[in-house]
Amino acid sequence: MADAANTIPPSEFITITGHRIACDGGGGALGHPRVFLEMGQDDFVECPYCDRRFVKAGSAQDPKA
Repeated sequence: MADAANTIPPSEFITITGHRIACDGGGGALGHPRVFLEMGQDDFVECPYCDRRFVKAGSAQDPKA
């Protein structure tokens, strides 16, 4: 049986309209170095530091669509 305290929360989804993204993990003391991500032809890209998922607005990956 899995312990609820040891489970990893799902990635944060951020809907965007462009293909280039800059992520700093939310800034402040809990952030990470700013990285620039390119989505290319895909519908999403994930930050290698904080696992935020940036999804193209209106795509199949968009949780709000």
